[in-house]
Amino acid sequence: MRPHTRPSFLTALVPWKACFYLSAILLPVLIVFGFYGLYSNQFYLLKIDNYIFPVLTVLHYVYLYAISFKIREGEYPDLPLRNVEYGMYALLIIYVFKCADTAYILSSYADYSAHIIPDTFLPVGSLILALQILLVLLTLTTFQHRKERVGIYDFDQINENIDSWP
Repeated sequence: MRPHTRPSFLTALVPWKACFYLSAILLPVLIVFGFYGLYSNQFYLLKIDNYIFPVLTVLHYVYLYAISFKIREGEYPDLPLRNVEYGMYALLIIYVFKCADTAYILSSYADYSAHIIPDTFLPVGSLILALQILLVLLTLTTFQHRKERVGIYDFDQINENIDSWP
C-alpha cells in the first residue's frame, strides 16, 4: 500500500480527471493551431515542420494512458513508465520552447506594424500562447499526480511487490 501523501497546490487545484481530459482535448486543438500561420492568417498543411509536433504528442497520449491505467488498477510505477516520463521531460522542454516562440512572434507585432498584419494576429496569437502555457501547467500537474497517486520510482520496494508466479 502506498503512503497517502498530502496533495500539492497543483493537484488540489486540478484533479486528476480534469487534468486528463483537459490535456486530451488541448493537444488536438494545439495540433490544429500548429498549422496556422499568425502573420498570414492561413493554414500551412504542406510544411513538413508542422508535422513534428503532432508526432511528438503521441508520447503525451501514451503517458496519459499509462498514468490513467496505473491509477485505475492501483499499480506501482515501473521501468517503462519511468522511460516514458523521461521522454515527457524532453517533450516539456519542447512545449516551453513553443511558448517562447509564440511569445516572440507576438512581441514582433510592433516591428511589423507598418506592414499588413491580419486583424486576427493578436487575438489568435494570445489564445495560442495561453493554450500552450496551459499545456505546460497541465503537464507539470500530470507529473505531480503520478508522484502522488501512483508513487515514486523506488525500485527496491517495487521489486519486493512483484508477483513472479502467474
